[in-house]
Amino acid sequence: MQIVLAMSSLKLWTLGIVLLSFTVYVGIAIWSRAVSTSDFYVAGKGVSPLANGMATAADWMSAASFISMAGLISFLGYDGSVYLMGWTGGYVLLALLLAPYLRKFGKFTVPDFVGDRYYSSVARVVAVLCALFVSFTYVCGQMRGVGIVFSKFLEVNINTGVIIGMAIVFVYAVLGGMKGITYTQVAQYCVLIFAYLVPAIFISIMLTQNPIPQLGFGGTYTGEGGGFLLDKLDGLHRELGFAAYTDGSKPMIDVFFITMALMVGTAGLPHVIVRFYTVKRVRDARKSAFWALLFIAILYTAAPAVAVFARTNLIETVRGAEYAKIPEWFKTWENSGLIAWTDKNGDGNIEYVAGPAFEGKPSYARDDAGEMVRGASGEAKVTNTLTDGANELYVDRDIMVLANPEIAQLPDWVIGLVAAGGLAAALSTAAGLLLVISTAFAHDFVKKTVNPNISEKSELRLARVAAGVAVVVAGLFGIFPPGFVAQVVAFAFGLAASSFFPVIILGIFSKRMNKEGAIAGMVVGIVFTAGYIIYFKFINPAANTSEHWWFGISPEGIGTLGMLFNFAVALGVSRVTPPPPAEVVELVEHIRLPAVRE
Repeated sequence: MQIVLAMSSLKLWTLGIVLLSFTVYVGIAIWSRAVSTSDFYVAGKGVSPLANGMATAADWMSAASFISMAGLISFLGYDGSVYLMGWTGGYVLLALLLAPYLRKFGKFTVPDFVGDRYYSSVARVVAVLCALFVSFTYVCGQMRGVGIVFSKFLEVNINTGVIIGMAIVFVYAVLGGMKGITYTQVAQYCVLIFAYLVPAIFISIMLTQNPIPQLGFGGTYTGEGGGFLLDKLDGLHRELGFAAYTDGSKPMIDVFFITMALMVGTAGLPHVIVRFYTVKRVRDARKSAFWALLFIAILYTAAPAVAVFARTNLIETVRGAEYAKIPEWFKTWENSGLIAWTDKNGDGNIEYVAGPAFEGKPSYARDDAGEMVRGASGEAKVTNTLTDGANELYVDRDIMVLANPEIAQLPDWVIGLVAAGGLAAALSTAAGLLLVISTAFAHDFVKKTVNPNISEKSELRLARVAAGVAVVVAGLFGIFPPGFVAQVVAFAFGLAASSFFPVIILGIFSKRMNKEGAIAGMVVGIVFTAGYIIYFKFINPAANTSEHWWFGISPEGIGTLGMLFNFAVALGVSRVTPPPPAEVVELVEHIRLPAVRE
């Protein structure tokens, strides 16, 4: 009876906080709905630097940042630091190298910049295709994150959760456009950062008596055995057969290439770049970049602490525990399909050691009514082939942040807050990506290429239809994702690095760069990178090991090599083809030398 009451309390808190946040988002979208293409594409260029900084941070900190990054670090340990270095460093690169110049250019989108800078409809269409490819790859990770949150807290399967998320995004992305999305993202940033830090502060105090998570994870453990918390976690890892948490296992070349792909991919992501078109002046773009980096750093500096806290609490809770006495959080996550236990030795205790428990992700046995079949200890039975190792537990990395407050036995309102934060992170980025997709189609393809005479009203209607279609396609990607949320996002960054970054940099800083070089570079970069990822992830996943990779570079890092190919081809082709027209050279000078008043 007590458990039922507790679960009811948790559901009430979760539903109450989530519904309240959704009401705010939809209300903002209605209040700030777009009435012109300028509103729909760039919020009328009237957003303040502070608001734009918060909106950019929310747009940037996706489900990968909120849900999956700390989960990856929880399992990868030191190797997971590539995500922190790459994503944070990439934003510095974007702020210093690109943001002010692109705002000076003053167009709506990256394909707009490519089409005008390279004086070519073909270059524009290639950029549109690259933007669609990158954005759809990225958005599938966001919809997957939405599905994970809903599957747990509404006790529905992940696919149903994705569909619910699709409906919510459809309302405020299609109605509000960039204007509605911008002010919705301001609210979403407030929700997600509060939701991320509150449990981190609680758990930091519980484990180390230090209220600052960024300092707590390097502090002294207050539990059994004492000592530094990281030393404690290293010891637990060694006992269970895992590599030491603070030791790295990736080849240094792969660490470098993944970090670089994430950095330059950040600077080439169309949904982030477009945010700098929403402010009034060039100097406002610089201020926006400063505020955004500050707001991003608050979460990113806390992520390693959250990862360490979650990993320590998980191991201490489940290691050798009797399943019949396991806390209720374990069974609810089991029902969502994101944790699975199989009793290999029949002792009723959870054995958690290094190695897979069974082949692949869990597949559950169900009866004729669709209910999960239970084993002798009451566990949900899996139908997967068991492996020979002693490990009996599967844990999906994407649940670590969401399950963290439950594992630590924090109050129900904190658990509900984390659910709202995860949804805010996923939905904010999904909305920005869907806007890029609709804009690329309606503005860059139709308005600028196919039908230049289309009226503003028809273009706005077309953009909304395109956004609606994109929501449906994004939902399908969320239902059938190609990996963990952060992994999928890493692929998107590699694609952005290999396609957009070189042509944007060369377009700003090279007067000799021409349309032939830009087109050839983009095509070579994205085809090579996409082909490499598709081969190792889908065609021949058995070969996805360091001994089969080119030069030891993983699919997550191959975007750096694709970028280098893009640079080499673009520069080479531009040198053996005619130089750009004089007016394009003047445009480059105009971009690089903003007016004094700006």
